[in-house]
Amino acid sequence: MASEELAGQLSQLLSHAGVTGIEVVHGTAGTVACATLPEADFVVSAIVGVAGLEATHAAILAGKPIGLANKECMVAAGEILTAAARQHNVPILPIDSEHNAVHQCLRVGEHREVKQIWLTASGGPFRQTPLEQFAAITPEQALKHPTWVMGRRITIDSATMLNKGLEVIEACRLFNVPPAQVRVTVHPQSTVHSMVEYVDGSILAQISVTDMRLPILYALAYPERPVSNLTFDLAALRHLDFEQPDLERFPCLRLSFEAAAKGGAHCIALNAADEVAVEAFLERKIPFMGIPRTIEEVLASTPESHPATIAGVLEADGEARERARALLAK
Repeated sequence: MASEELAGQLSQLLSHAGVTGIEVVHGTAGTVACATLPEADFVVSAIVGVAGLEATHAAILAGKPIGLANKECMVAAGEILTAAARQHNVPILPIDSEHNAVHQCLRVGEHREVKQIWLTASGGPFRQTPLEQFAAITPEQALKHPTWVMGRRITIDSATMLNKGLEVIEACRLFNVPPAQVRVTVHPQSTVHSMVEYVDGSILAQISVTDMRLPILYALAYPERPVSNLTFDLAALRHLDFEQPDLERFPCLRLSFEAAAKGGAHCIALNAADEVAVEAFLERKIPFMGIPRTIEEVLASTPESHPATIAGVLEADGEARERARALLAK
């Protein structure tokens, strides 16, 4: 459970129902305990933000294969997590639809043969909204994603394209490529989930229904492909659009590439500042474009460093959040 209070309530309910033999745990220590249970043979990391970071790291150290649905862990501590995974021979299997697609496309070629990775983006609800109207965007409008049904923060991040920026950083860490080898293309149909371009000019694309059950199934069953009823209608391929993202309209994407190039504390600060700014936007304390402004100011005041431990990452995360809150308080 999330808190000690809730854990106590559940324990009482179980006791009153006559249910015995169940241990109720809570907080970070609880997630670590669950993620490292000897009986667990696969761990899905899906807690939003850095709250699941310690449990994910502990699971890797315990030799558990990871299904990664939490991009923030990889953004904030990807260097640490991937190094630990290599040391303990643990696979990190992406459940994000884009990275899952890349993972599938990479199965047919060698790492040295990859020219670049293409991450597709729907463009969100404001892809064609005039820039002069951005100041008046409301939380209700930003929460209406045209393709996917997701949580509140990730939906706002999709509207600002910060989510795609986090995915760029995640791709760099997961697939061991520099930011210059990761490209973003706006693809409103969300039919092509991502692509890998090889040095000979071949481009492999992963195409499927827009249903998260498929990447979840892929990760859980890897390396096998079990039969499913998730069929794709080829008629949906009659019309496919691809276009360059507008960095003036979506400055969060530009900021993400800049943070990716610096790495370390800047990636941590990018994610932390965004989380604080999105919460403030949803509470109507700042306008929509206040999100990238907050992130940019926090990044500008972030010293260059590369935390080598999870504790160091969490400390840098906390400092960035404090700077973001201080900015918003002004």
